[in-house]
Amino acid sequence: MFSAILHSRWFAATVLLLTCFLCFLALLTVPDTAVFSSSVLTQPSVILDAGHGGMDGGAVAADGSAESHINLQITRRLALLMLFLGEEPVMTRTDESDLSSPDASSIRQQKVSDLHNRVDLINSADSAVVISIHQNMLPGHPEVRGAQVFYNSVPSADSLAAAIQQILNQSINTKDRAFKPIDSGVYLMKEIRHPAALVECGFLSNPKEAAQLGSAPYQKQLAAAIAAGYLQYQTKEGSYEK
Repeated sequence: MFSAILHSRWFAATVLLLTCFLCFLALLTVPDTAVFSSSVLTQPSVILDAGHGGMDGGAVAADGSAESHINLQITRRLALLMLFLGEEPVMTRTDESDLSSPDASSIRQQKVSDLHNRVDLINSADSAVVISIHQNMLPGHPEVRGAQVFYNSVPSADSLAAAIQQILNQSINTKDRAFKPIDSGVYLMKEIRHPAALVECGFLSNPKEAAQLGSAPYQKQLAAAIAAGYLQYQTKEGSYEK
């Protein structure tokens, strides 16, 4: 009983510190390389994947904002929060480039090479939790908005997604969204061997939400929500529906 109280107080204190750190971050710009990436990972870690990059900009908002840039900004902010929480995060990419090999010439070859190299990098870790950051797009329905989490088939990935989705619903979304298993056609999520959550942070097809996604304050809110969900998953504190 006493141990449970201590754990609850520790969790509450951590959330408070996280909030204070966010206020501190509001005064800072995000550095070009928040953390170092590595070609081989051997220690347990959290791997943060900023989707797309290089020639592959991903989805594009009406104002010209590219998904790849927004993904990177959110991932950098998330990496800083993970460092604050005592984790040693690794980012699959730390700048606007992708992970394609030099011999990949066409755009298609670069995309395929990038995905294969991301999988190889992630799977080189002995153990890891993977969070991949993306943006959604639904041009025919510009009113649709909200962050949604998808997970791969590796054990405990559903718990990771459930925890992150719960915090996103409580702090970001105006309407609750359900976390879901990822489509089997998504190569990255199908091939990696670690529990992984893919976070679609919002819809670039919604003009209002696209503007939010491109703003530093909203990116910090998203990063804090994802970090809090990850923390809840790791500590087993709180409750979330699976």
